[in-house]
Amino acid sequence: MSLSTAAARAALAALASSFCFAASPVAAADMAKTLRVEFRVAESGFDPQAFNDSYSSLVADAIFDPLYTYDYFARPIRLVPRTADGLPQITDGGRSYTLKVRPGIYFADDPAFKGKKRELVAEDYVYSIKRIFDPKVRSYWLYMFEKHLAGLDEPLARARKTGTFDYDAKIEGVQALDRYTLRIRFNEPDYSFQHWLTTAQFAAVAREVVEAYGDPSHRVMENPVGTGAYRLKSWTRGQKIVLEANPGYRDDPYPAPGTGSAPEDAAIAKGYVGRKAPLVGNVEISILEEAQPRLLSFEQGKLDFLELPASLAGNVLDGARLRTAYVERGIKLHRQVEPSVAFNFFNMDDPVVGGYTPEKIALRRAIALAYDREAAIRTLAYGQALPASQPVPPVVPGYDPSLASAKTYDPAAARALLDKFGYRDRDGDGFRETPDGRQLTIVRASTPDGAARASDELWKRCMDAIGIRMTNLKQKWPELNKMSEAGQLMMWGLSWISSIPVADTFYSTLYSHNIGTSNDARLRLPEYDRLYEESRSLPDGPARTALYRKMTELVIAYAPWMLQTYPYDNVLAQPWVHAFKQHAFLRSQWRYYDVER
Repeated sequence: MSLSTAAARAALAALASSFCFAASPVAAADMAKTLRVEFRVAESGFDPQAFNDSYSSLVADAIFDPLYTYDYFARPIRLVPRTADGLPQITDGGRSYTLKVRPGIYFADDPAFKGKKRELVAEDYVYSIKRIFDPKVRSYWLYMFEKHLAGLDEPLARARKTGTFDYDAKIEGVQALDRYTLRIRFNEPDYSFQHWLTTAQFAAVAREVVEAYGDPSHRVMENPVGTGAYRLKSWTRGQKIVLEANPGYRDDPYPAPGTGSAPEDAAIAKGYVGRKAPLVGNVEISILEEAQPRLLSFEQGKLDFLELPASLAGNVLDGARLRTAYVERGIKLHRQVEPSVAFNFFNMDDPVVGGYTPEKIALRRAIALAYDREAAIRTLAYGQALPASQPVPPVVPGYDPSLASAKTYDPAAARALLDKFGYRDRDGDGFRETPDGRQLTIVRASTPDGAARASDELWKRCMDAIGIRMTNLKQKWPELNKMSEAGQLMMWGLSWISSIPVADTFYSTLYSHNIGTSNDARLRLPEYDRLYEESRSLPDGPARTALYRKMTELVIAYAPWMLQTYPYDNVLAQPWVHAFKQHAFLRSQWRYYDVER
């Protein structure tokens, strides 16, 4: 059901009054203030449809606007409009989305607009989505639409053949019905797509900007012009990014806590509700790749925030609490479980660990039972993780709290299982052979860094204890990733993180149609595929969660994955940082942060 602008404003006013907040006077961003943050990995550029790294996305989210975002305070998370006028109207059993763009939103001034004030309209979102289909742009996000969006197959095939995409050609699945109305239509139900509309890759880019500044690949990595709270002021690649407040930014008031907010949110919002965003005039981003220099910069007061590396948790934390020295300085710890899961996969096509027969399942289960996950959390994750019980993490709707993570470390049970299914040491060398008498060697992929070497040592100790010979295939991550997609690895450890609160993004990694991309385990299980396809046709709710549970039971039964951990996200904030609320799916809301130094 669509929520009108007037109704939204009335609801906001009601929420504010219910919490006894007095709205502060509307004022422009304080250009004397600078928010100083760090990235641990260099950015690639700021074209929403072209990048696929999370750090570039953080910057783009400050410059550009997708249609939706999440309520700053509500937990569990709640979808709210950003540039949209109301929530999406989802019809035709989840196949069609009708979306309204709020009138009166404008792009930041830029020479590409030839001195005219440029309003954001529905056609800008149509054009931006079509950029994902352009083979010259080489967008990572094409997989979301290929074979799914209505009417895309023919124009996409033609563009691939000619090397040119026709932006003016009509595509049934993405159209502007009028100046402010956008319709997106899929071939099959996709209730989860509404959440993708919160992400930077679905932000609006003006066609005039691409035509003015686009490179031969039709990318505008260096010339971001959006409707967001900030604009790019300066950029030294791999070193520093400086943003400044967009003087033409619309009226975007600091939100009031309401339904679903925590008791402490009232203190966070006090004095800010109703104030125009952004609060701080400048954002300065430093690229600091090494963990120790990042912590030192924070301790010296050169950074306002720090995403604490797990490797340094022992320097700063005492378990889940800040050490006294940091508390005495007024530093605050913001801590939550990440929307991610760490796992080890087995290649189900591999002749040694793959397959669906009882003895192959027993081998995978025995390896899982022999691995000391609690030791891994203590020594490899530095205590900054929880044991995983299912593919979807606790912060994502669809997580089933009744599936408590049982203690999985049981070497004696692992040895008994191997004995039962014929994996025995026949030649007396201390290592087991396969049931048909061949040497049994598990080859696990591993990167050549120090953290991986520590993991290798733990794995060897655990496998030696049950008589399984394990060796390591050492390659850099990009090479291993290519080998994994080609089905050339026997076993490897990965993490999967989602930018949206949708369990589908995790369960899709074992869907057989995704072999060669996200399904590294190469699982081919018809029952799992059937359940996954059925879950995609349902909205969030008990029926969908019940299907997820059945898929989890299949993962546990066939063991294509060894579930490992859900990591913690620890953020340190200086005492002069205000108005900050940690959110699992809004990693940066710089427009709502304040600093008082």
